[in-house]
Amino acid sequence: METTNILLEYLPVFVMVLVGVIVGGAFSLMSEWLGARRTTAGKQTTYESGMVPVGTAKERFSVKFYMVAVSFLIFDIEVVFMYPWAVQMRELGTIPFVAMMIFILILLIGLYYEIKKGGIKWD
Repeated sequence: METTNILLEYLPVFVMVLVGVIVGGAFSLMSEWLGARRTTAGKQTTYESGMVPVGTAKERFSVKFYMVAVSFLIFDIEVVFMYPWAVQMRELGTIPFVAMMIFILILLIGLYYEIKKGGIKWD
């Protein structure tokens, strides 16, 4: 009896997911069946923009590229952690505030270290 009630509460979610999957699949199939099929020499090249590719596809990227990408991810995730805290900051009190300040301080120390090592400079 209890399981049935829980499933009934989530029924609208299941219906919305099912409708989303059906509509997404239908639109994908319709575009495949009804879409234009005009191929040109420009569309068959590596880049459709018309730019001629320079070099090989297996070129190595600089390590700095990856450093900037990882830094972006770290600070992006920091913001994700800060939003719920910022919304509830007044209700949480002093201890979570101090914990968040320590968290931000650790991230700032990491940013300072990265700047000093030249990880953000793009040569």
